[in-house]
Amino acid sequence: MYGDDQRRGSHCRGVVHDGIPCSEQFEADVRAKVERAIRELDYVPSAVARSLKAKSTATIGLLVPNATNPYFAELARGVEDGCAKNGYCVFFCNSDDDPAKQRNYLRVLQEKRIDGLVIASAGEDSVLVQSLAGAREPLVIVDRNIEDVSADLVQIDHEKDAYRATRHLLQLGHSQIGCITGPVATAVSRHAPARFYPRDGLTRYRNRAERHCSKRFSATGGYAAASQLFDGMKPTAIFACNDMMGIGALRAAAERRINVPTDCSIIGFDDVELSRYTYPALSTVGQSVRALSEMAAQTLIERITGKLTDTTRRRVVPPRLVRRESTAVVPETHVGHARARAL
Repeated sequence: MYGDDQRRGSHCRGVVHDGIPCSEQFEADVRAKVERAIRELDYVPSAVARSLKAKSTATIGLLVPNATNPYFAELARGVEDGCAKNGYCVFFCNSDDDPAKQRNYLRVLQEKRIDGLVIASAGEDSVLVQSLAGAREPLVIVDRNIEDVSADLVQIDHEKDAYRATRHLLQLGHSQIGCITGPVATAVSRHAPARFYPRDGLTRYRNRAERHCSKRFSATGGYAAASQLFDGMKPTAIFACNDMMGIGALRAAAERRINVPTDCSIIGFDDVELSRYTYPALSTVGQSVRALSEMAAQTLIERITGKLTDTTRRRVVPPRLVRRESTAVVPETHVGHARARAL
């Protein structure tokens, strides 16, 4: 009535074959056949089905405004490495400073059921506020805060960094100092002039001349802003609100045969790797972008896994001054010219 296999199957409970219980041997055989079929058919499991069961996609969204800027490229690498160490993959999105593209990417990332989101913003803050309204995913903002958005924040201390850069120029004897910033629509640019003015023990320098120019956060923007300063106030020093603007300022100086740092010192902000290889090498303030971004990734993962359960956190990386070849003591001839203009 029953075949040999059926009879063996019905009576094999508890029977041991080659030291392996029959039921376990059967499961091992089935598993081997399934795995062989997967290899032969090149089958890819459904991540969507797996995520529905696990209630996690093990993916993180990363949104940056300009992938061509080395700062954001370094930041993306750090976030990716930090996530990979914890078993998470990263969806990388570049908005090209386009608010419409930014909104679309946010919608797509949310549709993908990402576990969390890292945002680096350099665009108009009000646009991001509207786009992030009602977001359910844990959120970490890197470097530049987005006003009116409740999220964990990991950033460099911009105020101390700007203060340190200005103090460095003043202590070198500069009095004709220009400051170039990004678009005025961004909070970091609106606050830059206030951060640029010295405080505390630097009150004796308050009679120096300053001028602020706002352009794009790019080498092109830095070139345009520095050109405007060179053709106007003729500064002996320039503080650029990021390294790419500082690199653009170096180009503007070279075109006008302005020697850096003999005729004009230039200092940047962020300490991207590229700033070490300009000529002259760019002095800058900031902190390791890689360390900053890995901290952002770790903060987000701790929020996702429940290790952080309190209210949103603000983690601030202390600044450092990196003095290279683009800043120097102001020559006596410049000091004399500045005094003559003041008379």
